[in-house]
Amino acid sequence: MSAGTRVLGIEGTAWAASAAVYDSDADDVGSVFIETDAYEPESGGIHPREAAEHMHDAIPRVVERALEYARETHRDGEDGRPPDERSAPIDAVAFSRGPGLGPCLRIVGTAARALSQTLEVPLVGVNHMVAHLEIGRHTSGFSTPVCLNASGANAHLLAYRNGRYRVLGETMDTGVGNAIDKFTRHVGWSHPGGPKVEAAAEDGEYVDLPYVVKGMDFSFSGIMSAAKQRYDEGVPVEDVCYSLQENIFAMLTEVSERALSLSGSDELVLGGGVGQNDRLREMLAAMCDQRGAEFHAPDARFLRDNAGMIAVLGAKMYDAGDTLALEDSRVDPNYRPDQVPVRWRADEDDVAIGTDDAGRIRGAEAVVDLEPDAGRVKKRRREKRYRHPQLDERLRRERTTLEARLTSLARREGVPTPVLSDVDPLEARLELEYVGECDLKAALTADAVRDVGRHLAALHRAGFVHGDPTTRNVRVGQAGPDTPGDERTYLIDFGLGYHTDHVEDYAMDLHVFDQSLVGTADDPDPLREAVREGYRDVGEERVLERLRDVEGRGRYVTDAT
Repeated sequence: MSAGTRVLGIEGTAWAASAAVYDSDADDVGSVFIETDAYEPESGGIHPREAAEHMHDAIPRVVERALEYARETHRDGEDGRPPDERSAPIDAVAFSRGPGLGPCLRIVGTAARALSQTLEVPLVGVNHMVAHLEIGRHTSGFSTPVCLNASGANAHLLAYRNGRYRVLGETMDTGVGNAIDKFTRHVGWSHPGGPKVEAAAEDGEYVDLPYVVKGMDFSFSGIMSAAKQRYDEGVPVEDVCYSLQENIFAMLTEVSERALSLSGSDELVLGGGVGQNDRLREMLAAMCDQRGAEFHAPDARFLRDNAGMIAVLGAKMYDAGDTLALEDSRVDPNYRPDQVPVRWRADEDDVAIGTDDAGRIRGAEAVVDLEPDAGRVKKRRREKRYRHPQLDERLRRERTTLEARLTSLARREGVPTPVLSDVDPLEARLELEYVGECDLKAALTADAVRDVGRHLAALHRAGFVHGDPTTRNVRVGQAGPDTPGDERTYLIDFGLGYHTDHVEDYAMDLHVFDQSLVGTADDPDPLREAVREGYRDVGEERVLERLRDVEGRGRYVTDAT
């Protein structure tokens, strides 16, 4: 970054009217000036009209205060003239283009354009969710982290590959903060609900609630409905709050570990306002410690919506020449992070995933001992220290049983899978045939991926899903010593599978595999098409139609109900 870049950032995606000044000459981001005026609704969640009215009143005030700070701290120029007789006290204006509430974003965009024209400095349009990631990467010093964004309207996992941040997993319905707020509104608590749930949970005990993870995607609708029902049935609200946190945050932690395993990264950063929750940070830190990875959460003021992260990323983008012409500066309420060309950092090599010296794979859920000479694999689902013991025991037992049952059922449907030789659900232990020569991730070809499409279609035709079909859970290699040149593609690890006759579930199965291709392939588009070709050979077109619907859903609009 060039010396002395000073950027004024403006944030206003939903509730926080915020402006900040960042100087890249500073030793750390602790010196970032941030002025925030938060919208606090009297009841319920965020009301778009009220939020826009708040932005209209508050944005001019916070921007003026930030501009005053910029003028007061402006360094003298080489000519020695005082700041008020020199050029603008900043080098650029950065603003949040989206995602967020359209009326709020438009007010922010208008303010940024006006300031840019008045000061005659360039304009930088920042993706709000990428800013959450980048402030974590900036403050941690990590090079290739996976980022868990956990905010009100969003919940997703991002990792950098080939010039963009790829979405490895995301919510299938609503953001994590909005999900919690739905429960607290039902209880009659005011917005925001997260801190109130966290406080009540301190006195709670565990009760069973739904736990929904599909690959690296996850869903909150079922657990929210169940939580409301438990409360209406008279279960103490403290117990429901405690169990909500234990389940929701365990889901987020589990998918984060899956993303680390898939990407090969050993660095995790947290972003978003829900990241202020102590229990969530505790779970993520415990998972990373057990895995041997590093974890970083920025200071609280950079977790909640703030203009500081907009200014920091704006400075990086400005120095990379990534500025906007006035006519190209429209806001986008559905601006996805994977739409952003990442020009401010160089491509890094993909991190290789392999085995340790003992031939042991470090998976997301299990320790897998490979014994290729014996033609055998021993797999044991590890206890997860971050999960509540009662929840952890249930999941390990259920998933071991499902993996054994569905692995055998898939073979009966003609899908190549390992032969199961032993299973112990109580110990969460399996022994299976060693198949293939490597993971699909290490040998991505159109033919192998096309086979995966056919295999998934066969499962769906039989009425069940794999649940986690990623490039780590497919093995490729020779079919056997007596069939030289005969390549075979095997599906493994059915622990997240389940029986279903819903076309939505079949489409989500394909979507999980599609996301894993985007996250691991250098050129994913031909491979993505090959999956669809293979599926079309065996499966139903209506599933592919639903897949297009799933891919087209906008999950980045704040839930204001």
